[in-house]
Amino acid sequence: MTDVTYDKVTMFGADWCRDCRRSKALLDTLGVDYDYVDVEADLSAADRAEAISGRKNIPVVVLPNGKHFVEPSDAELRAELEASSLV
Repeated sequence: MTDVTYDKVTMFGADWCRDCRRSKALLDTLGVDYDYVDVEADLSAADRAEAISGRKNIPVVVLPNGKHFVEPSDAELRAELEASSLV
C-alpha cells in the first residue's frame, strides 16, 4: 500500500463496473467534489489503485485524509464522507 494523498476525493473505476457506477452515483447525488480516474482510459491508473488498496478490485475511493475504500457499500461510503465533513 502507498502513502499517496489526494487534495479531494478520488475514485478509481471503470464504466463497465456496476459497483463503480453505484459509488459514482452516490458521490454525484451527495454533491461531492471528486476526481474520477478511469482505469481503462489511464493505463497507469489500475496500478496506482492497486498500490493504494493492495487489491485489484474497483472501485477504489480515496479520501483527502488518506483513508481508502475498496468496493464500499453506499452506507459505508456515506458515513465516512459525513464523518470527514465532505458532505
